[in-house]
Amino acid sequence: MIQRKQLYFLCAAVVLFLTCFFLVSMRSQAAEKKEEYEFPVSGVAEVLDPSALSNDAPVEEEKELNINQKFENEKARMEKELAMANVQNALNIRAEADEKSEKVGYLYKDCGGTILERKDGWTRIKSGNVIGWAKDEYLLFGEEAKAMAEDVGNWIVTLDVSAVRVRKEPSMDAEIYGLLAYDDSVEFIDEVNNSWISVDYNDEVGYVNTDFINVKFHIDEGETMEVIKVREQEEAERKRKANRGAVSADADETRLLGALIYCEAGNQPYEGKLGVGAVVMNRVRSGAYPNTIHAVIYASGQFTPAMTGKVARAYEGNVPESCLQAAQAAINGETTIGDATHFRRAGKREGYVIGDHVFW
Repeated sequence: MIQRKQLYFLCAAVVLFLTCFFLVSMRSQAAEKKEEYEFPVSGVAEVLDPSALSNDAPVEEEKELNINQKFENEKARMEKELAMANVQNALNIRAEADEKSEKVGYLYKDCGGTILERKDGWTRIKSGNVIGWAKDEYLLFGEEAKAMAEDVGNWIVTLDVSAVRVRKEPSMDAEIYGLLAYDDSVEFIDEVNNSWISVDYNDEVGYVNTDFINVKFHIDEGETMEVIKVREQEEAERKRKANRGAVSADADETRLLGALIYCEAGNQPYEGKLGVGAVVMNRVRSGAYPNTIHAVIYASGQFTPAMTGKVARAYEGNVPESCLQAAQAAINGETTIGDATHFRRAGKREGYVIGDHVFW
């Protein structure tokens, strides 16, 4: 009887030991996989903008799909939702489905967006921050849109979890380049196998486990009229200040130009002083005027201070350092007025207005 009880307790102990060992082993394996994505992160920089297609948030059901199924789902969504611009340059996006309606933006060649609504030969589309109507005759849909998109766009990888490690090799044991956060996206390079894909991570080929990611297709987006206006203003400002190329000049010519600047714009801000110097140098570079600083300044009927002797007196006297600095900068090719060759007191004339002068 005692032997039977001892045998019973021995069997129970063995069963309990095996059960505990199994649970510890399972928790260890789960921890290893969990470690791949659950950890605190902050300040991870965004690499690419999200796709213009809808459903930007992760789809819970897709976490159970393999990587090939995720690609197929995205292709199906593209064929259903995507419209591509079929134009040589740009397509007008309007506030209403009417050719006389206000333009709210442009959809450029090779750009596309999400179909929101269709009616009477028009499609309401969302492309980036542009939302408006475009004529169907200038758009591609379905298979045609998907084919064009695949030719001009690229696949990006987003996350289904809070963060994930980017590894140097397709292995859980490989070293780590860094972290991707939930809001990040990176460019897809290739599918390694069912468990790993390669991505462009800060110009390095990194590897991410497919259990934790989703894929989207990225295409270029349109622009709103507000964004276009700001960009054009910035371009005009860049052009206004673009270096025009240095011109050879000796110390006497530099001082002469500084004297003219002092006479014409001595009480103006530095940009205005440089503008006057740039007018002279733009004329020197132009075939329509004399090709030296002295000849331009003393050309008949051009600069009144030169005609009255004021420039000569300033040259012999004390030319302020700021005027000499502006003269040298203009000779070096710097400008605040683009290729303008004239200036006068600001008034009704259009052009670059700096201080009390307008340049054109």
